[in-house]
Amino acid sequence: MANTTTRRNWIQSSGAVSAAALLAAAGARPMPAAAAAEPPPDVYTRIGVKPFINCTATLTRNGGSRLLPEVIEAVEHAAHYHVSLNLLNEAAGKRISELLEVPWAMVASGSAAGLAHATSACVAGANPEWRQQLPNLRGMKNEVIMPKWSRNQYDHSIRMVGVRIVEVETVAEFRAAINPHTAMVAMLGDRFGNARPNLEDLAPIANEHGIPVLVDAAADFPIIPNPYLKAGADLVVYSGGKILRGPQSSGILLGREDLVRTAAMNAAPNAGFGRPMKVSKEELVGITTAVEVWVKQRDINREYEEWKGWYEHISREVRQVAGVETRVHGPTRGGPFPTMRISWDRDKIGLSASEIHQRLLAGEPSIMISDNGDQSNVVIRPVALKPEEYKAVAKAIRSILAAAPRGDALPAPSKPAADISGHWDVEIEFLRGRGRHQLFLDAEANDVVGTHIGTRTTGELTGTVDGGKVSLNSILPMEGSRLRYGFTGVLQDDKMQGDLDLNEYPPARWVAQRRRSA
Repeated sequence: MANTTTRRNWIQSSGAVSAAALLAAAGARPMPAAAAAEPPPDVYTRIGVKPFINCTATLTRNGGSRLLPEVIEAVEHAAHYHVSLNLLNEAAGKRISELLEVPWAMVASGSAAGLAHATSACVAGANPEWRQQLPNLRGMKNEVIMPKWSRNQYDHSIRMVGVRIVEVETVAEFRAAINPHTAMVAMLGDRFGNARPNLEDLAPIANEHGIPVLVDAAADFPIIPNPYLKAGADLVVYSGGKILRGPQSSGILLGREDLVRTAAMNAAPNAGFGRPMKVSKEELVGITTAVEVWVKQRDINREYEEWKGWYEHISREVRQVAGVETRVHGPTRGGPFPTMRISWDRDKIGLSASEIHQRLLAGEPSIMISDNGDQSNVVIRPVALKPEEYKAVAKAIRSILAAAPRGDALPAPSKPAADISGHWDVEIEFLRGRGRHQLFLDAEANDVVGTHIGTRTTGELTGTVDGGKVSLNSILPMEGSRLRYGFTGVLQDDKMQGDLDLNEYPPARWVAQRRRSA
């Protein structure tokens, strides 16, 4: 279906003169998107960064999704003009709300910022003194109720406003948790899952008490009519840089007009708590263009069919290696698109996911996958792949698997240099600062299990000892996050030391001393 809603239509309908001037310029040089040749990656390589083929879908750390050609053009045109950001915010919110058929919308600097703005609206409202007081919540409501299954690392964006999250696991616990301090109910979007209690269970109760409900649907895509608003949510957040293929640092908060407008008051360019979460005029135009294309041109089912063809090609290639299997999985809450799992027999292919990850990233072309552990499988996600890149992915994975040593021929680990069972005091030297942790270890032959006690929380630990080499991995749950620690090093008598991999955080060094009982 042709896109009959152009940027010029937006200009004519918005009533915002400044936005009209900007967007008229954006549409002044129409050019078929397919005609633009892809530029060389010099903008990255000249400063020492090598681009890669992205099999991780829309992960922010890997650059999100691919910008639509129409968005690239709109962003470039928007950069040539200046407008009032307040007028442009209003025009963009109006246009997006019309396109998605919702009461109102605002553009945020990513979905995480949308969560923070939504929370500030529910806590401080439009009271200018309270807005300036954030995140000091003295005199305000300061609790957000959330189903335990919805806790995740991104709910830090809600907590940063100063609220305390109250976890519930049943409807009865939810009813009991509601009190005069409750500012909001928040949960993840669950359109592809079956978690309970869900939105349909909790929204009617929250509505009875006049408590706003926020849904974090960052990884999802907007549907008309909006299923979350229909089920009783007041506010919904979407990422602009995932399925919508808008600017990576953009997001959309939509829903009840009074709450969305209040959230916008607490955001940039206005002074206050939300000022650091700035959205540029280019991003405002870019995400609005992405929504226009989504509604008027794109067909997600057609994209699913295209990705299915890519998977079939990859599967045919890699299954030529003995011991390799593939399976396609449907959309989930974490990604509304099909994924393909490639698994292998470890006896026939003696490589871990981490080793394949390293080989793919070091190859030519460089390929990024998100799997980086000891498991015998990797997952391919299609959203950020360019057409034809799936062929390079298939060829590279097949080549690595075919050249891998047999797992049953790899040398057995050496006898441990010492039994590391017992209580260890650990000192960690971070990039800045130090931490004192404890390990309680139980070793049997080369395998290790135990408990890792951090400065604030405790988690389980597993690992191995190969001669004098030690490898220990643990996860410390902290609020909605799972902090990963990867200790590698050497063992000598009653001392261990080495490097500490902190996943997304800078690496550190560690030294452990065995604690002797009296």
